[in-house]
Amino acid sequence: MKSDEREAADRRRLQMADIARMAGVSVSTVSRCLNGSPLVNAETRRRVEELAKSLNYTINLGAKSFRLQENRTVAVVVPYDRDSRQHISDPFFLTIVGAIADVLTARGFDMLLSRVDADHLDQAVRGVEMGKACGLLLIGQWRHHDQLNELAARHMPVVVWGAELPQQLYCTVGGDNHAGGLIATRHLLEAGRRRIAFLGDAQLPEVLHRRQGHWQALRDAGLAPEPALELPVSFAPAAARAPIEAFFAAHREVDAVMACSDLLALEAVRALRAAGRSVPADVSVTGYDDMALAAYGTPALTTVHQPVAEAAEALVDALMQMLAGERVAPLTLPVHLVVRDSSLRAKG
Repeated sequence: MKSDEREAADRRRLQMADIARMAGVSVSTVSRCLNGSPLVNAETRRRVEELAKSLNYTINLGAKSFRLQENRTVAVVVPYDRDSRQHISDPFFLTIVGAIADVLTARGFDMLLSRVDADHLDQAVRGVEMGKACGLLLIGQWRHHDQLNELAARHMPVVVWGAELPQQLYCTVGGDNHAGGLIATRHLLEAGRRRIAFLGDAQLPEVLHRRQGHWQALRDAGLAPEPALELPVSFAPAAARAPIEAFFAAHREVDAVMACSDLLALEAVRALRAAGRSVPADVSVTGYDDMALAAYGTPALTTVHQPVAEAAEALVDALMQMLAGERVAPLTLPVHLVVRDSSLRAKG
């Protein structure tokens, strides 16, 4: 054993002894708790796990198994955010999870897909801690930047699909959301539109960056952002439908829409038509993600293309590098605009 590995092992034994002393149990009981042994009662397990978390302690069975080539399974978790209510059947989730599955299969790995409450992301790493998976890919950071930093401080092998944020300790891979918002709004401005609605909840990091790009395009054109034309709406179509309908009924002045997902853009098209307005003759609409369904709408949807295939490769690459003991920097991938019929140039 190398000296640095020996020192790490010694520190780990000391931490386990500390946990045992504070929990009032033996070191072997702590080991059983953290290895998921059914021989330990629930109350003792809970107490030991809480102490381990408070000490940023993890046995990291996943990385150990990976080094020994004993574990060829990667956990992929899609958190459930109770505010956004975005379902796992959302086309973007299905597309990126499918792309990740293809990459993992090609590299000889299995995928363990699960869903956890976004308010309790520590549950997402249980598969790694229990040795069921060698590492974790998390699809979406939602509003839980601090939770993800806590996981990184515990040295968990986790890579997140999302936006790079200040004071970030964890690794992200994501599309260039600022550029996406910029090019979508710039396109609408070039089509002669000036009263541009923005649909998306800027409390979410990716949407926040898209709105920043949207604002930059407006300011570059000599226009001030208008809060009244922003609708902080959920990604889930069922939750978004009524607010979008009410918004367009109240804002007849809107002549363009920059929506932060293709599903929101399609909901906007439906609501505008219900309000007696034509897309794109009266109102130009752009979406975001470039899911397969975007090309088959009526009209076909102009949208920002997310590099999903490249993202899947990058997510898996980053996790493999992390498991090999390397430091992995966040990665931002380029996006581009796919122009279709829904953003036809304004006449006159």
